[in-house]
Amino acid sequence: MLLRKLTVTVLLALLISACAPALPLQPAGYVDLSKLEPLPTPVNQEMVPLRVAIAAVISPQGTAEGYAPLLQYLSDKLNRPVERIQRRTYTEINELLRTGEVDLAFVCTSSYLIGRDQFGLELLVAPQVNNKVTYQAKVLVRADSPYYELEHLRGRVFAFTDPTSFTGRIYPTYLLQQMGETPQTFFGRTFFTYSHDDAIRAVVDGLADGASVDGVVLDFALKREPELASKIRVIHISDEFGMPPVVVSPNLRPQLKAELADVLLNMHLDGQGELALEALGYDRFVRVADEDYQSARAVMSQVSSEEATP
Repeated sequence: MLLRKLTVTVLLALLISACAPALPLQPAGYVDLSKLEPLPTPVNQEMVPLRVAIAAVISPQGTAEGYAPLLQYLSDKLNRPVERIQRRTYTEINELLRTGEVDLAFVCTSSYLIGRDQFGLELLVAPQVNNKVTYQAKVLVRADSPYYELEHLRGRVFAFTDPTSFTGRIYPTYLLQQMGETPQTFFGRTFFTYSHDDAIRAVVDGLADGASVDGVVLDFALKREPELASKIRVIHISDEFGMPPVVVSPNLRPQLKAELADVLLNMHLDGQGELALEALGYDRFVRVADEDYQSARAVMSQVSSEEATP
C-alpha cells in the first residue's frame, strides 16, 4: 500500500512540472556578422617562415650579402620571418621547388624552363636591369692571353658554372655545336665552379683559359671591382635572352603568390625597397610571361637533342 502511494505521488509531481510554464531564457547577446574579427594568434605559436631559395649564380658569401636587404624587405612587408635556403646546384633548387620545400626562388633561365616542363614551375616576376628585362652570355679570357675568339680556346681549359646553367654551360655548348664540336672534343679540360663570380675569378687567377658567364653578373662585378676591367677581355657576346626570373612552387597558395608579386612589383616605390634593389644592381621587378623565354628554350632544345644523339 505504501509503495502504491509513493508511485502516485511521483507521477503527480511529474505531471505538474510538465504542465508548468517554462522559465524565460536569458538573452545571449546580439552578434553582428558584418563585424567579425580574426581570432588572436596564440602567444606561443611561431609563425611559419617564408622559405626563399637562391640559386648559386654568385658565390654563397656574395649571395648572403647581396640578397640580405631584399629578404629583410620581404619579411617587413609580409610581417613574417623569411628563411634563406641555398644549395650548391640549380638542380637541387628545382627539387626543393618541386616538393614544395621552398615557396619562392631566384633561379636561372634554364632552371625555370626545366622546372616548367617537369613539374609546372610558375613564373612570378623578373628583375629589370639597366632598363632591360633581357641579358646575354659573355665568353671571357684573360686580358693578357693570346685568345681573341672561341676557336682560339681549342685544347684549352674552360670553366663552366653549373651543369644546367644557361649562360654558364648550355649556351657555350650550343656555340660549339654550331662548329660541329662538343666540349669533350673541343676543350682540353673543363670543370665547374658552381657560381659565375667564381668562374670570372678562375679566369683572372689563371685556373681556366676561358669561361662563359651571365652578362649581368659580369657587369655588376666590374662595377664592384673596376680593376677587373684591365684583367679580362670579352671575346663573344650572345643574343638577348629572357632575364633569369623569380619563380614560385606550383604548391604555393594563390593568395600568397599574389601578395608576393605585389610586394616585389612595388618595392622600387619606397626607400627601403630601392636600397634592397640597389644592393643587387636591379632597377625594379616587372611581370614576365613564358613567351619571353622562347629564344632560350630553342637553344636548350637544340643542345638537348644533340647531346642525346649517340
